Amino acid sequence: MKFITLLFLSLFINIFGQNVDNQLANYNFPKVKSSITMPVTIPLSEVSNLINASVKDLIYQDDSYTDNDNDQFKVKVWKTRPIRLVGGTNQNILIEVPLKIWAEKGIGTLGVYTYQNTTFETVMSFNTTLSFKNNWTILTNTQPNGFRWVTKPVLDYGKIKIPITALVEKSLKEQQEKFSKTIDQQLSAQLNFQQYAVMAWNVFSQPFNISEEYNTWLKITPVTINFAPLKFYGNQIDTNIGIDVYSETFTGSKPAASPLINSATNFNYSSNLGDTFSLQTTTNIPFTEASAIARNMFLNKEYEMQGSKVKIKDIRVYGVDDRIMIEANTEGYVKGTAFISGIPVYDDAKKKIVLSNTKFKLRTANILQKTATLLFRGKIVKMIEDEYGIPTQDLVDASKKSIEETFNKEYYKGLKMNGKVYSLKPANILLNNTGITAVISTSASLKLSVSGI
Repeated sequence: MKFITLLFLSLFINIFGQNVDNQLANYNFPKVKSSITMPVTIPLSEVSNLINASVKDLIYQDDSYTDNDNDQFKVKVWKTRPIRLVGGTNQNILIEVPLKIWAEKGIGTLGVYTYQNTTFETVMSFNTTLSFKNNWTILTNTQPNGFRWVTKPVLDYGKIKIPITALVEKSLKEQQEKFSKTIDQQLSAQLNFQQYAVMAWNVFSQPFNISEEYNTWLKITPVTINFAPLKFYGNQIDTNIGIDVYSETFTGSKPAASPLINSATNFNYSSNLGDTFSLQTTTNIPFTEASAIARNMFLNKEYEMQGSKVKIKDIRVYGVDDRIMIEANTEGYVKGTAFISGIPVYDDAKKKIVLSNTKFKLRTANILQKTATLLFRGKIVKMIEDEYGIPTQDLVDASKKSIEETFNKEYYKGLKMNGKVYSLKPANILLNNTGITAVISTSASLKLSVSGI
């Protein structure tokens, strides 16, 4: 029953994590729209548990000989085994109730009766149609579906044997009508998800502090919820839930909460929800890290030029508008500062963020060295394009592992998730004043099984 609440909390807290740097103060990451689709499985055994818990072993009792127009008949009806549910083919559930019946009948006249009792068994059948209303309530309609006698009731008076099937069936039919209403009442009450939808929506409308060290906040704003029609099988009910959300990451002050709701937001029916889902998260690579990668690759390296050498003495990486700027200080044949800029893109073959559409500029005080600009430009630009890149494979592997660990847990007794990530890679590269933000697209599957509802 609590799976809606736990689902939202467990997914959103764990999936949308960020790698952040303490220099990201007060930077707001892009607002990313994501869509999550997941199959939900509710075993019919769990619905059976609800019904069995609501129906006592002693179902019906008539202790009077004189009621029902002095019928001189008493009866008691027990449930002998757990009530059994089987999924039908038309959004319906077939219900079987095994019963043991004790009956006692008086035979006589003028107020003098001889009584005899007997015990027998039957199976009572019902047909329940079940549908999800878009306000998160369940609509059920249970109808009697007859009896199946295991042993027929007969009163044995020695030489006289009196079948009382008609008397018993009359009472049982009356009780079966009442029992149908009881089943509907219990299912509607126990499978009412309205309060959990409201609770979940409002809980994750509050921003989560995902990093106290860097004062980083995650804000999830739900937009719409989509629900696939229920599918009935022999032992379970299946459906798909689709959730459209915006995820935002903030650093610095806690952002304002999303608007709260007082009643369950209606969902939309959709028959086109698949078994896989896609979502986008963001991760940040600060320019300090990008500079460290460049220094590790190029600092103090020497390059041959015109019989002389050029040595890189210092190098740093930063952003200018939508371009990454690599600033390299050189000495030797070319003494000055080279500026190589490019638009960051993800290279799937190299598994790196690399530069495209590169531009070059050289600043030097020696006018004679400007004649070497073209030659130097060709060498250093090719070197940067071929060798420089920000590796993402470790990030992708770590994110995939983290998400799959999140997907394959039992967060609450009765709520089991099983998931797999099929692909995870940077889809878009954005720049901010302190670093590089990679928007990561993920394709995955997630299955939710509910028990103990």
